[in-house]
Amino acid sequence: MKNFPLPRIDNDEKLRELLIPYCRFKRGDVWIDPLGRHKIGCLDAAEDNLSEKLTGGEKSSVAIQDPPYNFVAFEEKDPVNFINWCRRWVETTNICLAENSSFYIWLGADQNNHFQPLADFIIMMRDFGFDSRSFITMRNQRGYGTQKNWMSVRQELLYYTKGQPVFNIEAEYTDIPKILNGYYKTINGQKTKNFERSKSEFIRAGNVWVDIQQVFYRMEENVNGCYAQKPLKCIDRIILSGSNKDDIVLDSFAHSGATLLSAETLGRRCFTSDLDPVFCEITLRRLENYRATGKPGWQNSNPFEEEIIQDKKLKDYLSANYGIEVPVKEEPAVL
Repeated sequence: MKNFPLPRIDNDEKLRELLIPYCRFKRGDVWIDPLGRHKIGCLDAAEDNLSEKLTGGEKSSVAIQDPPYNFVAFEEKDPVNFINWCRRWVETTNICLAENSSFYIWLGADQNNHFQPLADFIIMMRDFGFDSRSFITMRNQRGYGTQKNWMSVRQELLYYTKGQPVFNIEAEYTDIPKILNGYYKTINGQKTKNFERSKSEFIRAGNVWVDIQQVFYRMEENVNGCYAQKPLKCIDRIILSGSNKDDIVLDSFAHSGATLLSAETLGRRCFTSDLDPVFCEITLRRLENYRATGKPGWQNSNPFEEEIIQDKKLKDYLSANYGIEVPVKEEPAVL
């Protein structure tokens, strides 16, 4: 079986430099879908004119933002500077949102540092007039091991609203069978059990999401090189609950392109951007690959496989620094 991964691109500046020549984006570029559905911008999420450059004034029904968390996985900034930066991209997001819309933010909480930046971010959000709706927790199977604390196995998702947005309750139903046995409440003198609460065969999603598998290398949707990839299933749930067909979904931190691909499969439009040309290229390639093959990712390969096979510098770098064995290019059979 082919095993051709990429190491974390965000953590290796030299690897980024070697991949940049194969990217169709540079800072300020905006790709417009020839099918008229989506846009991808190589833009700063905190730019005041992001709306003009990316959305053209069109408003989004739902925004899903997944910024760098400021701890563990990324270079840490001073908390004050981090929150000031967050304030700028939240202001920009607000401009892009419709009068009635939903706003979801993935944001980590460092339990060894007063749960920052989540704590200060929540306080900052009071200044914008959004209504706080829910604090969702998604289970992270890997977690961070520790011998002197509870293992951290969660990812935090904040849910805010603006005005009176749509909330499609049917999207809340998971594929978990309703098998939980236990008394719920008494109706007409008779105790009903948990699985008798409704006519659905499945459990409605609460604000603790335990039914979503974290992306790992054996999954078809895996995008090697993208450390912070979110599962399509969780993005699907957000989009289905907070938008209707042909609505616009906004994502200013494209990374692996999960939001764009989810919007594509669910019949929504997506305006997404990333400051890094490499992640913009990955996002576009993921869409192109899906439209050509129906596959949501690369699993045991990566978005730049063809270029790496032909580029000696890239091959030598991956081999010398990561021990990655680049597969030999398969030549067409001679008849």
